[in-house]
Amino acid sequence: MGGRAVSDEAAALTAKDVAGTPGAAATTEPAARRVILVGANPGVSLFDGDRLTAFASVWDVRWSERGSGRALVLWHDDQVRVVATDPELGYWLSQYFTRNFPEVSGVAWPEPIVERAEVVVEFDLASGLYVRASDVSVRMDGVLHRRIFATDDFVLAGVPHSLSNLFVPMRTAQITAKGRLLPGTIRLGGTPERPWSSAFIADAEVWRV
Repeated sequence: MGGRAVSDEAAALTAKDVAGTPGAAATTEPAARRVILVGANPGVSLFDGDRLTAFASVWDVRWSERGSGRALVLWHDDQVRVVATDPELGYWLSQYFTRNFPEVSGVAWPEPIVERAEVVVEFDLASGLYVRASDVSVRMDGVLHRRIFATDDFVLAGVPHSLSNLFVPMRTAQITAKGRLLPGTIRLGGTPERPWSSAFIADAEVWRV
């Protein structure tokens, strides 16, 4: 996979340091919460029946308390792989955010394999998304809807966070790794007025704690 469990850049940080909330403790009053990350976070979950076969979390971080950069976090076959422009940032994104997302609730989440590489993130809110990171790629097509999502109760590791974004569910998606199309299909649901998909673009995303 071209990396080790933790890269040299990330090795100086313990899992607790990386996964912990940066700065002061969480503020319970939403209006007083501080911004910890701004960017985009598209994601895609693939299923075989009720079984999750793969999950990709794409990050285009424009600013955060851990810096900026791009990363792709891939869960597949009970392994976690992180490809990032900044390994420390990528490790933090995988351990603080992605591992606590409901999409991967209940699945094994071993120590990630982290690799430094260029991550190309291209998306158009009128059409779709393409991501390339090392030998992994993600593609989504067919915008179904565009709407604002906001909550003050998105829990990460037991701590409530405020999250807002522009949520754009997509009609089709695929993940390729090492030249192989990963198995599984996305799920579609919702209503004609408010369609939902397990493949989506999340832009203008702001996390506060």
